[in-house]
This record gives sequence, structure tokens and C-alpha cells, in this order.
Amino acid sequence: MRRARPVIGLLSLALLAACRHGAAPAPVAPAADAARAVSTVAEAFLTPMTPADNIDSPASWTTADGHRWLIATAKATDKLVVYDGQTGAHLRDVGSTGTAPGQFVRPNGIAVVDDLVLIVERDNHRVQVLQLPDFTPLGVFAADDLRKPYGLWVNKQREGYEVYVTDSYDAGEDAQGNDVLPPLAELDKRVRRYALTVKGGALDARLISSIGDTSEAGALRVVESIWGDPANDRLLIAEEDETYASEIKVYTLDGRFTGTTFGRDAFKAQAEGVMLRTCGKDGWWITTEQGKQRSVFHLFDRHTFKHVGAFQGNKVANTDGIWLDQHASTRFPHGVLYAVHDDQGVVAFDWASVARQLSLPLECAP
Repeated sequence: MRRARPVIGLLSLALLAACRHGAAPAPVAPAADAARAVSTVAEAFLTPMTPADNIDSPASWTTADGHRWLIATAKATDKLVVYDGQTGAHLRDVGSTGTAPGQFVRPNGIAVVDDLVLIVERDNHRVQVLQLPDFTPLGVFAADDLRKPYGLWVNKQREGYEVYVTDSYDAGEDAQGNDVLPPLAELDKRVRRYALTVKGGALDARLISSIGDTSEAGALRVVESIWGDPANDRLLIAEEDETYASEIKVYTLDGRFTGTTFGRDAFKAQAEGVMLRTCGKDGWWITTEQGKQRSVFHLFDRHTFKHVGAFQGNKVANTDGIWLDQHASTRFPHGVLYAVHDDQGVVAFDWASVARQLSLPLECAP
């Protein structure tokens, strides 16, 4: 999420500085990248570059006949761009500008679960649900609650889904056009949590809760990327306010700040995409450092949040969203990581290549 830097009033800045001289929770992992060791993994492919689209976030889906689609949001042209997930070739575009079903205004976050694709529309202030493979519009929700939504994570339930949507609302702009950060006490709705069911081609969604700690340590100042680990009751949210700290904050699934943060010592640029690569009961959190010249992808242990390695591509830079597909395919038998490249397209990393460079196991115990 590259945008105007949030600012707060002089009095609030003074108070904030005073707080920082007090006790604040240290990141779980120690200074993990003291040597700044970053491996290089060559991109498996780059999609066609289309700067006019302003590509933001990707997701993938496998068709009934085994083809993989890579679907990305195009913020500037109000559509979805569909690529071949094995080669990166452009397949089709979906949608147009507007508020009608199947139309978008600044689509940003995207997620695919079962045969549903959910898209966060920042400037329509809503989440839209389409059904694959035809991208059939099923409906929208959250328009009465969301103010400036960006990202989402979907937690599949026994019946239906829980949808977590980040909402990076602000208190207007200053004279320089920078977003003004609301006071901490007003950051209690940074994530909205919904119960979603889809039956007979119709959807029903209701707001379950609003999430956002208002303490100095736990507040979510600038938010977009979010992902969860239901097996360990964890919800990870990237804090993108570089004036405070680029780091990952750990909440519970019901919205309680755990007191744990990590990544502050690893990220040298804005914290962005977050995904979980499972490996039996273990695995790694994949996080993104949005470097303007080159993106760096940091991996942290699923349980301890210890930094276990970092890599970059030969070209990929300025990454917004990422998407991990662990399902085996002909080209990517151990899965693939997709990452947006400089607002123009998407790259792919063969997970086997990542694992080899970072000395990670490919075979996992159940």
C-alpha cells in the first residue's frame, strides 16, 4: 500500500515520542537479520507488464479440468486481470468501472476460497463476491461499515466463512495531502469481522465484531495485509506505518492483541503481504518488505516467529500483495508464491527453488 504518509498533530507527536521512551514490547525475534543475508531466487515467470492497470493483489484458483488461474486486482482500471497460473500468459479481463454487480471502483485486496472470489473495493467501500468459473456476481456486503478498506483474509468454517477486512480509514488530509492518522482511541475498528454464508447463489453476511487495540503497542495505524492461522488462534496484521515501525502484530482470531510483534529488526522498508506456508503442524510465515528497488521476502517460524531466512528475485520490486498456492501442479509440484511487481504485473516463485535456497524441508510430517 503506497500512499501518502499518515501524520498526527504536534501534541500527539510529542505524546507519542514520550511513550516510546517508556517500556514497549520488544519483537519476539531478536535482531534477526544482523548480517542481512538475502538469497536470490530467480522468478519462474513474469506476466505481461501493464503499468496503466496499477496491479495490487493476486489470488489463484484451479479449474475443474486442472488449469490454474492467477487473478489480480487492477486498481486504476477497475477490473480483474486473469493470467495462466503456470505460464503467466494473459487470459482475460473481468469487470468495469461502476457500482453495479460485476463492476468495481478501485479493487484492492482479493481472496479465493472454494469457488468464490472475494474482492475488496476501496472506493466502493465494500466486499464483492463472485462465483467461479464464470465470475458470476453473487452480491456485496460491508458497505455500511467500511470506510477505506484494503485487504482481507477468509477463514473457512464448517458452515460458511469468516471474513476479516482491514479498514485503514483516516481523519482527513493535511495541507501537503498526507493522510492524518486518527487518535489511538479511534483505531478500534481497523479490522471488521463478518460471518458469510452462500446458499443457492445468494449470500448472507453479518458483522460479528470490530477489531483494533487502542494501546500504543497494539494499535493498528496503517493496515492492509492480514492472514490467519486457525490451528494456533493467530491473526497476523502488517503494520505499515513506517513513522512508527514496520512490523507484524499478532492478534487472536477473536480480535485480542497478544502483546507480540515481530519483524521490526528485519524490515528496512514497508511491511506488506503476509501468507502462511504450512508444513504439517509447522511451517513459515512469508512476509514482504516493499523495497522500491527490490522486494525482500522474509520467512519466520510459524510458532516462534524466529527469522529463518530471506530472499529476493532478480527483478521483482515494490510488491503489494502476495499469494501462496500450496497445491501441486505440473510446473510447480511443491507449490508457488505469486507476488505483484511494481504495480505492473505478477511474478511467480517456484516454492522448490525457495526451499532449496533457504534450506527448508520440502517433505513435511503430517
